[in-house]
Amino acid sequence: MRINKIFLVLTLVATMVMAGRVQACTNFLFTKGATKDGSTMITYAADSHVLYGELYYRAAADYPAGKMFQVVDWDTGRPLVQIPQVAHTYSVVGNINECQLAIGETTYGGREECWNTPVMGIDYGSLIYITLQRAANAREAIKVMAELVDTYGYYSEGESFSICDPNEVWILEMIGKRAEYDTVKGKIVLNKAYKGYKDGAVWVARRIPDGYVSGHANQARITTFPMEPAKWNKAKGQGLHKTISSKHLDYIFEPEVECVYAHDVVAFARMRGWFSGKDEEFSFSDTYAPLTFSGIRACDARVYAMFRRVNASMVKYERYAMGDASAERMPLWIKPDHKVDVHEVMGLMRDHYEGTAMDMTQDVGAGPFACPYRWRPMGFTVDGRNYIHERATSTQQTGFSFVAQCRSWLPNKVGGIIWFGVDDTYSTVYCPMYCGITKIPHCFAVGNGSMTEYSPTAAFWLFNRVTNFAYSRYNSMIVDIQKVQSRLEEGFIKDVARFDTRAAAATADELTELLNDFSNRQASKMMEEWTKLDQYLLVKYMDGNIKQEENGRFKTTEFGGCASPKQPNYPMWFYRQIVNDHGNVIEVREVK
Repeated sequence: MRINKIFLVLTLVATMVMAGRVQACTNFLFTKGATKDGSTMITYAADSHVLYGELYYRAAADYPAGKMFQVVDWDTGRPLVQIPQVAHTYSVVGNINECQLAIGETTYGGREECWNTPVMGIDYGSLIYITLQRAANAREAIKVMAELVDTYGYYSEGESFSICDPNEVWILEMIGKRAEYDTVKGKIVLNKAYKGYKDGAVWVARRIPDGYVSGHANQARITTFPMEPAKWNKAKGQGLHKTISSKHLDYIFEPEVECVYAHDVVAFARMRGWFSGKDEEFSFSDTYAPLTFSGIRACDARVYAMFRRVNASMVKYERYAMGDASAERMPLWIKPDHKVDVHEVMGLMRDHYEGTAMDMTQDVGAGPFACPYRWRPMGFTVDGRNYIHERATSTQQTGFSFVAQCRSWLPNKVGGIIWFGVDDTYSTVYCPMYCGITKIPHCFAVGNGSMTEYSPTAAFWLFNRVTNFAYSRYNSMIVDIQKVQSRLEEGFIKDVARFDTRAAAATADELTELLNDFSNRQASKMMEEWTKLDQYLLVKYMDGNIKQEENGRFKTTEFGGCASPKQPNYPMWFYRQIVNDHGNVIEVREVK
């Protein structure tokens, strides 16, 4: 596929504008066979310049018949549709429920015709949290999500969802259905071959094969997928097809099923004139979210960064990741060359393209202290030519992120952990929150501060204090930050391993109190250590100096005063830039 240069510029600008108003997030997916302990994991970074980092909690509840639930758009707070409440809902901590079902998302936008004329329905955020309250496993989640949007409509742009339970990991990609509307005649324009149309969504869900990993980051990733036969049945002795459409959604619970899709996902594309080939040639991504330069460079490149860290051979996709749409496209999933553990997965969420041609620490934009962050906007124009700043997995505007870990060998309320962090993934600390807790730590609690209200007890503001100071002398300060970060996370992992045994043996009456106590103590420990780090960094790096240390204390003179601090030179390339720009003014001249 070759893309016209003018089209590239237009789509780049459009993407940068859209990135300012929607969440731009990163998800990685890990199956049981790809992890050292046999757990499943998904990651999620909720990246938005207006999103406050806090840990949501929804208690389990029972409801009488006829009770209605008001759907409110997660991004804007706008009331949408009302739907019937179910008899019982599960408790939900962040993006994981008490059954060890976890869901994350990334917005890819896709064809504007599918969402630029909003209709009432359920938005992507509400779809996640409603589903977590109603579904006990990944397959149930897919069925619930499909039925909700089919019944009540879909309100959002194109969305990719990561879904995992203790045994399986799925990716589901969805986009709204909007029929073409004739404004002159005042009616919907439909292809005569399309019968029974109604607004809703088209979607495809695929199970990630065991032993493989996947990822998505604001670009639709599912291309072609297996289709069910035109005459589908489960006749005795025939066996079950591995692929079903939404017409046969009840069969999703058969373990052989590995791909499910909306029955009209192809028909709708044909009706809109976006696809005319054979069904087996149909590609969801190429049809509903065609690749653009920014869709590759600012989005798929983040998946590439993870892929190459778990499988060295993936470096062959670097030309594609840099925006060359004529290069071979990355596969939806790959087999890692080694099994990962939870700490490595946390580390995979910390990436600025180090070691690639896009390394954000290496160009002049990083400044003299190799800061791998660029303030927005991402796109800019110089002398009539368009450029971008890289969009890496680690970015300054993250509200919160997590690693959801589901473990089949433990009771559900113990087996599921959401390792939760706020602010920039590179310098956050992932703190273990068991999915069975009923009390959220105060530092993560909803209402403890906001994006416009500082709170000294909120983790979001404490972590932002540290990172925003670190950006000023990054290559020195990040070393001190990572020491505390690693110590805390390694300690949490050991604490969890010890606590699991105790919690698994607890009675039902004891368990909730144990889980609450453990998770809240870990959060308190994190806040205490990060407060000390905040104070330490201020003392050590005040005014651009670096105080000397000796035996774990700041070095003093023999009379108790502060020893002379280090004042490292700027790098020579930076001095040369200063001289080239201003040397005639600041050059030292001999006095005659």
